[in-house]
Amino acid sequence: MRGTMINYPHVAAMVFNTPLYATPEVISAVKAVLMPRLTGGKLDSSDQLDLAGTSLLSSSAEEHELKLMTISNNIAIIPIHGVLVSRRGTIDNSCSELISYERLRVQISAALNHPDVSEVVLDLHTGGGMAMGCMEFADFVYQSRSIKPITAIVNFAAYSAGYFIAAACSKVICSPTGGVGSVGVIMETYEVSVWEKEVGIKYNTFYRGARKNDASQHEPLTEEAAAEIDGRLDVSYKQFVSSVAKYRNLEEQVVIDTQAKLFSAEEALSIGFVDEISPAQEAIDGLASAYDMTAQIPSIGIRAKQIDLEVTA
Repeated sequence: MRGTMINYPHVAAMVFNTPLYATPEVISAVKAVLMPRLTGGKLDSSDQLDLAGTSLLSSSAEEHELKLMTISNNIAIIPIHGVLVSRRGTIDNSCSELISYERLRVQISAALNHPDVSEVVLDLHTGGGMAMGCMEFADFVYQSRSIKPITAIVNFAAYSAGYFIAAACSKVICSPTGGVGSVGVIMETYEVSVWEKEVGIKYNTFYRGARKNDASQHEPLTEEAAAEIDGRLDVSYKQFVSSVAKYRNLEEQVVIDTQAKLFSAEEALSIGFVDEISPAQEAIDGLASAYDMTAQIPSIGIRAKQIDLEVTA
């Protein structure tokens, strides 16, 4: 495992007590790793999360990303696989990538600035992730598509934050067995006060400001804290709904009426959430042929860390 291992409470701060654009399945998967550790379970080094990495907002970072990027037939293909986080890239014990909005912004900027790139393709397979930073990144994608086309290929899932990003693209192509949607926001708190009492642990918290200790895991959730959480969710939900409506040229009520449902490709096409249904490989080859009639790109694999093509730097 590369990088420096960090403690689980730090990771928990990115999962609990914060609005998430993620499916319940994504949250459950992360909790399966975190909760035993947060409640005193034995630490297994194979489960640790690697959050190593430095800031990517620099010109040298773009150069680095270009060396790793797949560019062929005037198309740059950027994989968005796994759980989306606000900053820095990570990986979990099941080899599910955790990719940051920060890094994706650098990758897309590098592609837009590359003279041999005529179109950017986002290869999506994600159940979403953090709300923090998602709207800013999606707006960046939406604005950038006026520079060069940015196509989202749902290969095979673009849910919640994943769909937030896909909707911002010039076009959304979904694989026949793929799915999109989950336009909603979710937030979980966790409380261990009962367990602490059973094992004889007592926390004494001193603070100033009546709301400073809201949603503490060491105390039952108060009505005031719950109301504050509801307010934060309302803001995040409004941002999600209004952005998707703008990106896709839909009425906001149409988006609200989906009630965060997960849609099949056919259902998504019928409500205007996607533009086309096509197997991912055929979609990629079709885009490439627009620039080279003889072009055909080898398999793009859902979970591949890097697409198997020569890099044009």
